[in-house]
Amino acid sequence: MNGRLKHWTKVSVTLLLSLVLGTAQATPASAAQAGAPGLPLPPSAGGPRSLPWTIVILLTVLVFLPAIALCMTPFVRLLVVFHFLRQALGTQTVPTNQTLMGLSLFLTYFVMQPVGSEIYRSAVMPLEDNSVSAIQALDLGAKPLRTFMLRFARERDLALFVELAKVPRPRKPEDLSMRVVIPAYILSELRAGFQIGLVLFLPFLVIDLVVASITTSMGMLQLPPVMISTPLKILLFVMVDGWNLVVGSLIKSFY
Repeated sequence: MNGRLKHWTKVSVTLLLSLVLGTAQATPASAAQAGAPGLPLPPSAGGPRSLPWTIVILLTVLVFLPAIALCMTPFVRLLVVFHFLRQALGTQTVPTNQTLMGLSLFLTYFVMQPVGSEIYRSAVMPLEDNSVSAIQALDLGAKPLRTFMLRFARERDLALFVELAKVPRPRKPEDLSMRVVIPAYILSELRAGFQIGLVLFLPFLVIDLVVASITTSMGMLQLPPVMISTPLKILLFVMVDGWNLVVGSLIKSFY
């Protein structure tokens, strides 16, 4: 039982650290056996790291999971678009924040599942076979995630953080460290989310303007235009199967 627990704990730590510590570089085998500098990991009698220390690392990495979900996945873009859509419909709290976050979370899982499978094949499986060290597995696991983020990070945002970090201009984007890629990816996702939200907002804004103009011209000053425009917007959204169109378009934007 202890051996199986050690095995799956090691797998979990490798998968999580490959997302958080993507800038780690592979070290020679002798250095990997001695442990990372500044982080002495006492080996057990059988060779693997001691289980209590591994659990400490795992619990520490779990703290970063919300940041990983927010900053290194499509979660931000999805959530921004859904909040814009709710404001455009004028429904205020429907769907609720919990509903939108849950939908965004599962759509994020849908989009990131191929990346997670690639991380498992390239980093976790070799670690299970003891063909690579833990540090080498971290570097291998970071590559698919870096490739995904570079697909959607704008060159302008990457150049900004290369300049701010005062690092040499790389020959190719794959040479950039996670220190540069992650914030550039976040900015690019925020921009994309606001662009999509604006496009969704405009048709509903036209309905609001038309309804406000009609009610004002008819002298219905005591009746708020939103009381009429909101049902019309919801009716239009349902008739065109809006959720299917919005979610389908969002998912297709990542492929």
